Amino acid sequence: MFSKKELDKIEIKQKEWEETSLSKFVEKGERKEKFETPSGIPLKHVYGPQDIKNVNYLEEIGFPGAPPFTRGVYPNMYRGRIWTMRQYGGFADAAKTNERFKYLISQGQKGLSIAFDLPTQMGYNSDNKICLGEVGRIGVTVNSLKDFEKVFEGISLDKVSTSMTINAPTAILLAMYIAVAEKQGLRPDQLAGTVQNDILKEYVARGTYIFPPKPSLRLTADVIEYCSKNLPRFNTISISGYHMREAGCNAIQEIAFTIADGIAYVEEVIKRGIKVDEFAPRLSFFFTTHNNFFEEICKLRAARRLWFKIMKNRFNAKDVNSLRLRFHNQTAGVTLTAQQPQVNLIRVTSQAIAAILGGTQSLHTCGFDEALAIPTEDSVRLSLRTQQVLAHETGVTDIVDPLGGSYYIEYLTTKLEEKAMEYITKIDKMGGMSIAIENSYIQQEIQNNAYLEQKNIEEGKQNVIGINTFCTDEECKIDTFKHDKEFEKSIIKSLKELKEERNEQLVQEKLKVLKKVALSSENIMPIMIDIVKTYATIQEICDVLREVFGEYVSPQIF
Repeated sequence: MFSKKELDKIEIKQKEWEETSLSKFVEKGERKEKFETPSGIPLKHVYGPQDIKNVNYLEEIGFPGAPPFTRGVYPNMYRGRIWTMRQYGGFADAAKTNERFKYLISQGQKGLSIAFDLPTQMGYNSDNKICLGEVGRIGVTVNSLKDFEKVFEGISLDKVSTSMTINAPTAILLAMYIAVAEKQGLRPDQLAGTVQNDILKEYVARGTYIFPPKPSLRLTADVIEYCSKNLPRFNTISISGYHMREAGCNAIQEIAFTIADGIAYVEEVIKRGIKVDEFAPRLSFFFTTHNNFFEEICKLRAARRLWFKIMKNRFNAKDVNSLRLRFHNQTAGVTLTAQQPQVNLIRVTSQAIAAILGGTQSLHTCGFDEALAIPTEDSVRLSLRTQQVLAHETGVTDIVDPLGGSYYIEYLTTKLEEKAMEYITKIDKMGGMSIAIENSYIQQEIQNNAYLEQKNIEEGKQNVIGINTFCTDEECKIDTFKHDKEFEKSIIKSLKELKEERNEQLVQEKLKVLKKVALSSENIMPIMIDIVKTYATIQEICDVLREVFGEYVSPQIF
């Protein structure tokens, strides 16, 4: 972007400035011994044209909505349409979650995002003794289609898009969603939304796996294949770096491990003889936005550019929509503190702006009280209002990629891409992401980084307001969400009634068919849709799959 003569002149002038001006101030001492991003990239005092002299503007930066998509996936971004404000919600029984969803819609939310309780995520019914105390605690309980019917009662599924944070039992919950839509008189092709369906990250970060990796990948690919043919407006997977970041990885690792997961899924579906452009346009991603403002913005820009290059060069994708990395963002729950919880409002706002300036398509802003409990209704409304203020009052939506061209932004974007690609190359040499996970390489990398971050906090090298600096002795004085244990009893009672009322013979017949399909290479989604309509429960279905596939036991790597 500058001639060699101009760059040489700038370099001479910078050295003069460093020797005559900067050095005098540095000698007096600076706040830290060294300055670097949280992922360990060293930082200079200032950046200029010489730091991006090797960056080709048209090939590496370009224009919004055009390859390599560094500046955004759509040409006019938020000038055309504001990102989807998608607050995560779900607790207790289906009726309470339905109330919360209707409240959020009344407050201006356009997309729903469902949180399921742990028993649902792990494929267990509420009456299983192992679930005692967890029923409805961190999300809504879904034992059968009956619960899903109540969750969406009075909500037209063709008027909203729905994101479901579900992984191991994705096929079951998606089948229920399709069945609810049918009862509303809707066709599958009218439905819009996202299923997380990202099982690989469960083995390294989140832990809500059921089956071993190989059959789990089969189920993931079944959903991708089925949706690509029958639910053209549905994102078939949300490849999630968020949970790996919450578990302790840094920004470089978040890019690398997420993209590596994406590569594994693309390869798995291609093995079926399906062409990449038949399914890749509906792949989506899920990233966090952490506290380091500029690194988080550059992380999102780097991820877009890296995915474009991989899809174009590695998989020979032709459809422009296969080359676009579209993603949802959530502000970083792991950064929220129980101490001085109101300070979380500031953290969340800063993280949300980073997601917006990074070009997100969908955003969840955490509640300031989430370090203590599920957000209250007031907290949820305030989180939504945070997004609405940023969208409509700040002007950040009026310009596409307003930070593009900044010497520091372009330098850091390139550096993050390079470092992430080094990880991906290493994972490829191991045999791919599945092998890297089986060998516990990814888990160890995340745990090592988490240890270093915690060590830095405890040694005071990394400041956290209220934890190791600017602390107070005052007790937390905010109202928090209270989990009502009585819901567990009523949920179990409803489940008992369901089993007495349904056609038991039909349920058992369909379960036998399910077993045959699971033992074959046939796509599991059609039988799954049939079986949920009989009001078979999630555990009854998962138990059949456990019998066929077995259960995964995580290796000990400490």
